[in-house]
Formats: sequence, structure tokens, C-alpha cells
Amino acid sequence: QLQASGGGLVQAGGSLRLSCATSGSILRFDVIGWYRQAPGKQRELVASIRSTGNTDYDYYVRGRFTISRDNAKNTVYLQMNSLKPEDTAVYYCKAVSITHKGWTRFENDYWGQGTLVTVSS
Repeated sequence: QLQASGGGLVQAGGSLRLSCATSGSILRFDVIGWYRQAPGKQRELVASIRSTGNTDYDYYVRGRFTISRDNAKNTVYLQMNSLKPEDTAVYYCKAVSITHKGWTRFENDYWGQGTLVTVSS
């Protein structure tokens, strides 16, 4: 359901833009986030964007990364500027769809395949 792309090798200080394309309408998801997992570390949330357009960022990328969405293209982007070697990781996108049945809340998570970002010093 999700296709992530845009990773690659870049020098420190450079930029990359990741794309997360959804099959079908992106509007059915309540929130879409970018996560990353560096070798030997846990997967962590980098940035997220809600269907309302509200965004949130991890402290260490705030001001350098920008998450955005193009509803017409059913795609979420992560623009990464001023990249640092510590940004090296496999980046994943995750889409969350929340539904309710009576008083019960259901959350369905969809993961894309990872895309590798390598930042050389």
C-alpha cells in the first residue's frame, strides 16, 4: 500500500527528498509518518503529518527536515536538508487509519519498504 523512495548517498550538508506514495487515496489515512532505523538502534519517529495538515518533528531534525503531502498525487514527502552523518539510516513511512465501532477504537498501520539514506562525512 505504501511505496517509499528517494534514498541515496549524500555528503554531509547535502539534501535529499524522500517520497511515500500510497495506493488509492491518501485521504483515508489519519496520519502518515516517517521513521528511521540506524544499525543497532530502535526504529524512531522522525516526522508525521495528520490529515488536518498538522505536523510534528523529532527534536533532532526540527528545522532541517520538512514533511509535506500532495493529496492529488497521494504522496507524502520528507525534505531533508543539512544532512548529518548521524541521519544515516533506513527510512520507512507508515500510514495509520483509525476507525471506530461503538466505543472501540481500531488502528490499522501500513508500512512501506525502507529506503536507505547514507550521509558521508
